[in-house]
Amino acid sequence: MSTDTADSTPVIIGAGQFSERVGEPGYAALSYMDLAGRALSAAIADSGARGDVASAIDTLAAIRAFEMSRPGRKPPFGAANNVPRAIAKRVDANPARAILTTTGGQTNQQLVGEFASAIAAGTSQCAVIVGSEAISTVLALSAKGEAPDWSEDIPGDFEDQGFGVEELLEPALMAHGATGAIPLYALAENARRHRLGMGLDAYRRGIGKLFAPFTRVAAANPHSAAPVERSAEELATVTARNRIVAEPYPRMTVARDQVNQAAAIIVASAGLARALGVPQDKWVHIHAVTAATELKLSQRPDLAASPASIASVEAALARAGKGMADMAYLDFYSCFAIPVFNQCDHFGLADDDPRGLTLTGGLPFFGGAGNNYSAHAIAEAVARVRADRGSFALVGANGGWMSKYATGIYSTTPADWSANDRFAMLPKATDQVPLAKGPVRHAVVETYTINRSPKGDEAIVIGRSDAGERVVGNADLTDPATSAAFESGAPFGARLTLTQDERGRTLGRIAPFS
Repeated sequence: MSTDTADSTPVIIGAGQFSERVGEPGYAALSYMDLAGRALSAAIADSGARGDVASAIDTLAAIRAFEMSRPGRKPPFGAANNVPRAIAKRVDANPARAILTTTGGQTNQQLVGEFASAIAAGTSQCAVIVGSEAISTVLALSAKGEAPDWSEDIPGDFEDQGFGVEELLEPALMAHGATGAIPLYALAENARRHRLGMGLDAYRRGIGKLFAPFTRVAAANPHSAAPVERSAEELATVTARNRIVAEPYPRMTVARDQVNQAAAIIVASAGLARALGVPQDKWVHIHAVTAATELKLSQRPDLAASPASIASVEAALARAGKGMADMAYLDFYSCFAIPVFNQCDHFGLADDDPRGLTLTGGLPFFGGAGNNYSAHAIAEAVARVRADRGSFALVGANGGWMSKYATGIYSTTPADWSANDRFAMLPKATDQVPLAKGPVRHAVVETYTINRSPKGDEAIVIGRSDAGERVVGNADLTDPATSAAFESGAPFGARLTLTQDERGRTLGRIAPFS
């Protein structure tokens, strides 16, 4: 029983969400700081505490917003100089430790484990994870020529953990047009498609079948950015409105970053929860959190797979002493189909699993609230297990291009933290495939994507040299034979002759074996 829970045991005592949609009743065009403050206020209220939770917060981590997630990028309307303390100020909190986190969608789930471990060790009593995005409002106001001043000058120290994007940077891929998440995920997605022997249309139908149930969840979620139920056929059919953004992805099946959403999680010691008068039926126990880092995309032996994400989920289940069948609620990070497919492939989960594979509606439909999406998933998991006492929920959080992964398992059933061994960082794989260091004459296509844009189509290729090294380049779509092979959706295994253009890019054309 919870009455026997040791005072040093970490428990989630509050989870809050806040959102608004442009043009709807009550829309206030809130800044990220205001959205985050509303979510944190909601989390404090959710705890049901009789005492002053805000004053008890000793640690507050602000998840880095997308507009602050790259060196040299400046929020168009400005932002607080001290983001975590700006959010804390909105609830009259003054934490001893304030943090601006690194970039990555796994960050908030990983921080649950880090802060739970700190609480179990006695170095913290109450920690908050909070983040927000206001991209939809920024775009809407910018389109009208409006530019409100969201800057704030907030005193106090804070830890800036940096951008944390070093492991995400792949100069060779970026130099050839893979400059964002969509083409990078598409490269992995097409590698999986090739492994399954599926054509483009059939694979798109598979994505539609996977994601149609997500839209039903999103349609019922009041915080969704796109609360519209859609059929598998609608998601898979290419139209002017549902155009291809990068093969094999129609626009509706990629993460939606145009959101105004915020979420916050409060983790406290059981002793403090008692002192604050948090009802024990509000406590949610953290049974395991594991985090893992993947090899860079171009280094992975299997371009379709993410072994680190599987290892994270398996390790969390093992530490919790549970199997996938014991999880009543699941939320797999769904910025694109392949992070979900990877889990389904490994654990034998059907795309119509009766439990569902999302608690929110997923990133293309609920919304991809930047690096903070999984805080929304955790908030939903907290609500589910509170309502279904003794059940277990699993949240899988993904960062980068399947670059990092963190898994959390939650229940109202007490978890024993006396050994403080329920949070683990897993070792990184060392079996990377080397990238060719100089010009290569031939390469065999392993995977590809075609970026579709108003500026023209661009085919990006990852292949292997005769020496077994990885090669990155562009397929020359001006060459009829090359264009035909890539536009067919089946250039896998084709041998390319490679040349260098005046910009130093590698260009490949279909060549006969010699």
